[in-house]
Amino acid sequence: MSRAIERLGDPWVLMILREAFLGVRRFDDFQLQTGASPHLLSQRLKRLCADGILQRRAYSTHPPRYEYLLTQQGRDLWPLIMALRTWGQTWLGGSSVTLTHRGCGRRIDPVMACPECGEALTARDVVAEISDDFRQERKRRKGKGGTE
Repeated sequence: MSRAIERLGDPWVLMILREAFLGVRRFDDFQLQTGASPHLLSQRLKRLCADGILQRRAYSTHPPRYEYLLTQQGRDLWPLIMALRTWGQTWLGGSSVTLTHRGCGRRIDPVMACPECGEALTARDVVAEISDDFRQERKRRKGKGGTE
């Protein structure tokens, strides 16, 4: 989780991802919708491309212009963006984006569900088991004076 937070924990990155999922592709549109300065936006877009989350693609040669598209790795972040959306609506209020399932046309609020039985999941419904590697990493930290 810490490696994911290292790459995605920046609020600007999350706003760029929100906009990408809303269909924004061009630099000027990202800047307009996020309010990021050109320098900051350029840095974050370069990092997202380097991490394989976005792909930069030319759409004009004269002048050179690029658009930024979600890769499969980027599209796999959709549950994270939806979880943040749901949490924000529940605890901060508002409903700025509604979601409609293309397949049936019904409005939805995505939920995490068990892939076997389909039951909706909450933190209380799941048991987390730490891998041996992660257990060893936690022990090393504890040995350096940290607490577990």
